[in-house]
Amino acid sequence: MKQRPLGKTGFQIAPIIFGGNVFGWTVDEKRSFALLDAWVDAGFNAIDTADMYSAWVDGNKGGESESIIGHWLQAHPSKRDKVLIFTKVGGDFRDEKRKGLKAGYIRLAVEASLQRLSIEAIDLYQSHFPDETVDDEETLSVYQDLIKEGKIRAIGASNYTAPQLDRALKIAAEKNLPAYQTLQPEYNLYDRFSYEGAVADLCLDHTIGVIPYYSLASGFLSGKYRSEADLGQSQRGAGIKKYLNPRGMRILAALDEVSKGQNAKPAEIALAWLLTRPAITAPIASATSIEQMASLKKATEINLTPDEVILLNEASAVLPTD
Repeated sequence: MKQRPLGKTGFQIAPIIFGGNVFGWTVDEKRSFALLDAWVDAGFNAIDTADMYSAWVDGNKGGESESIIGHWLQAHPSKRDKVLIFTKVGGDFRDEKRKGLKAGYIRLAVEASLQRLSIEAIDLYQSHFPDETVDDEETLSVYQDLIKEGKIRAIGASNYTAPQLDRALKIAAEKNLPAYQTLQPEYNLYDRFSYEGAVADLCLDHTIGVIPYYSLASGFLSGKYRSEADLGQSQRGAGIKKYLNPRGMRILAALDEVSKGQNAKPAEIALAWLLTRPAITAPIASATSIEQMASLKKATEINLTPDEVILLNEASAVLPTD
């Protein structure tokens, strides 16, 4: 599988990253192992998770996703050299003590992540959310120490606005600290406009690798959800309702049209569209079955025509009537 450079990290990654938010949530450990095995066998090489996944599930405490990945690596030690492990720090575990980007907290969090993941170094350690209560210099300084100690290899940001990312990059340059080399924004064919424009331009200017999450808009872009009656098909149904509007239906109609011409599924086309966008290195997408895994691989093989890209762009544009 053809790989792409991930910003200035020095990493080469396949065009889609496995989203580990499903591990310990909609997928149990046994099935997670099967999916991870299939992921590597298909030629993919990057897995994204976060320390707090999946604290939102009743009965969970956070750390479940990292622990499952760690158990998989313990069961298959030879696969560590075949995958890059990305995780995040700072997200809310649903308690007041475990969140944010203070240096002391990051120190504790990285050790906990390393233990759960059963690895000696995290390939990409990402600030899950900006923390306006902490100076960027404090956060970047502890990241510098962790890089020197060999506990993390590169750093990235997630959910940062253009001003927040620009500020952090300037502090890194002024203080000779490590800079964020990746950005993880919410970005897909429906949710376009918080990324396109200033954020995208900044990433292009600084050669930042962009690895968007919610690449399929919580599954809406799969085409499985076209009315409120369909929402019961998934635990994510409540989050999909907001897409059931005229603009969402235009997008699905365009995906259907392009899918027919490409002999592909709507989800595959939605991912292929992302791979045409400026600065996008690899979207993050999850799978809960081997069939979905095969669909992710097919998405990397689709070459959209210029007319198909225009059709999708126009269908997803916001009209005055929306």
